[in-house]
Amino acid sequence: MILSVKNLAVDYGKTNVVRNINFDLERGKILAIVGESGSGKSTVLKAISGLLGRAGKISAGQVIFDGRDITEIDDEERRKISGESIAMIFQNATASFCPIRKIGEQIYESVREHKDRSKSEFIERAKVFMKNIDLDESILQEYPFRLSGGMGQRAGILAAMMLEPKLLLADEPTSALDTITQVGVVKELLKLRERQKISILIVTHHPGVARYISDYVLIMKDGNPVEFGTKDQIFDSPREEYTRELTEAVSGNWKC
Repeated sequence: MILSVKNLAVDYGKTNVVRNINFDLERGKILAIVGESGSGKSTVLKAISGLLGRAGKISAGQVIFDGRDITEIDDEERRKISGESIAMIFQNATASFCPIRKIGEQIYESVREHKDRSKSEFIERAKVFMKNIDLDESILQEYPFRLSGGMGQRAGILAAMMLEPKLLLADEPTSALDTITQVGVVKELLKLRERQKISILIVTHHPGVARYISDYVLIMKDGNPVEFGTKDQIFDSPREEYTRELTEAVSGNWKC
């Protein structure tokens, strides 16, 4: 098991926003957390990645990554595993880059924080990954503001994968994209899982995306878990009425 979340609760200030979250993610599998806006799904992802900020805190439970509870690790230990073992793709990956520096320079700087690689070694490795995700090599010399939505998300995938992490966290990676580009990004994530044998935890408000990409699904509402199961259980035989309503509402509108 690469990730186990046990009885997780998260507070912002004095307000409890997420509670009683439990799930396991096996190595090489994909789990989707699905829910409406405000359901708490992205908060779960931030708790795992250590990006809750000063106002947020894990108030209960455990996050066990690769056999180790990472809820209480210090900042230095967190920096070591962030990127190298756990990588993140943001909702708008383009915005996560500095707008006045070239993409390649920023990704190389991130790699050098963890591994002693020369620029030429980095470029050769990057070329391999770019070919795998249909990203032109010229992207390394581009500025973020010049990228389309789809290219920006692929650049985010490249940045996340350059250190070959064990776990990839994806926070609404398709929500700001048109349908055709959404399909492309989802297919690239599936290819990465197959090539790298990486585990993926994806957050999405779109059940159609979850049905296509995931092995397991967690449904959330108002900070609470509603239902957890295999993709087939959730979409074909849901136990809860809310799950049925959520999956039937839009899942048929998104197909590869």
